[in-house]
Amino acid sequence: MNNALIERMVELSSRVGFLFIATAGRNGMPHMASARQAEYLAGNRFAVTEWFCPGTVANLGENPLLSIVVWDRASDLGYQVIGELEKIEEAAMMDGFEAGRVTSPPMPQVERRLIVRGREVFEFRQRPHSDTPAA
Repeated sequence: MNNALIERMVELSSRVGFLFIATAGRNGMPHMASARQAEYLAGNRFAVTEWFCPGTVANLGENPLLSIVVWDRASDLGYQVIGELEKIEEAAMMDGFEAGRVTSPPMPQVERRLIVRGREVFEFRQRPHSDTPAA
């Protein structure tokens, strides 16, 4: 695992202002979420903080594996990180939160911080590219 690539992915997420997170539940049903950026922690670890929808949180509760993509359209440069959730931390709670409140569809009430351990990093581009770990 090249930890410098995790740092580059985090830096790119800060520049482009978004990233995508793919999860799947126990039944394999995929789900996509977005966030504004990642935060480098140390080694192959990073965090992503956002008001994640219930589908993302439910999937990660059943299956800790995830994929994160950061991509800059202008340069066609990006990274895909295959990783595993270490833990979810609650970062903030919506003002006026009501534990029993049910909305349809359910809306995020808690901002969560995903602590992720990267396993592999791949280049991600629109043009043809290899799905082998980046150097």
